[in-house]
Amino acid sequence: MSVSRTGGGKTLDIVKSLPRITLANLRPNPGARKNEKRRGRGMHGGNKSGRGHKGERQRGNRPRLGFEGGQTPFYLIIPKYGYNEGHSLRHQYPPLSLRRLQYLIDVGRVDPSQPIDLTQLVNSRGVTIQPLKRDYGVHLVDEGADIFCAKVNLEVQLASEAAIAAVERNGGVITTSYYDPRSLQILIKPVPFFMTGQPIPKRMFPGEDLLPYYIDANNRGYLADPEKIQAARLALAKKYGYTLPDISTEMALTPKFSAEDNTISTCKKCSADVE
Repeated sequence: MSVSRTGGGKTLDIVKSLPRITLANLRPNPGARKNEKRRGRGMHGGNKSGRGHKGERQRGNRPRLGFEGGQTPFYLIIPKYGYNEGHSLRHQYPPLSLRRLQYLIDVGRVDPSQPIDLTQLVNSRGVTIQPLKRDYGVHLVDEGADIFCAKVNLEVQLASEAAIAAVERNGGVITTSYYDPRSLQILIKPVPFFMTGQPIPKRMFPGEDLLPYYIDANNRGYLADPEKIQAARLALAKKYGYTLPDISTEMALTPKFSAEDNTISTCKKCSADVE
């Protein structure tokens, strides 16, 4: 045997003195295996197998998925026709409160000096839009209207009257606009779309049920007459008792869209950035 006293030499000497590895002398490391706990033997080792006392939970005969204990299940309560007709096909608009928008601006996740639309809101993790779950945009609600103090150029899909007044009281501009599902998917995730090299599709007009909303100046619809929108701004300021600031000289607060331009302007800007 070698007389080497180095670490490597000692290890080599030990390995040389060990017998050849075979199936007969293979053993797990000490403490690697433990005896399995006996379960389900009552007083003779184990107890209730971790399943508790009696009932369908212990016996393993739980009812089928959707069973509600005998009461009328949910899918039978909702009638097929009438008031709830097409309830699973209705457009969904996740709410965006003014309190949440002010928070996003305060922490620097949204730049109020630039137009704010769905692309900025989604990128800032302010809202989550899922077109596959029939989300068609966001609904601006007036929660936090008393603390909202930002001057913004905002584009949403729906907005309450009090929320519109809170934005315009600070000298901001708000526009409600419609996006079809394909345009909405491109708007919230523009970069993956531009990587495909496809041309930007033309945005579709709203359906017959939504068209009256977006041509109404009181809703600040993107298809409304600009002169009627200005009159509606003055009427709303008079109703809520505030002085309407002059924004005619500020280019950053001009509305993003008009009735003649029905394309995705944000995507155009993103495409230039990608190039």
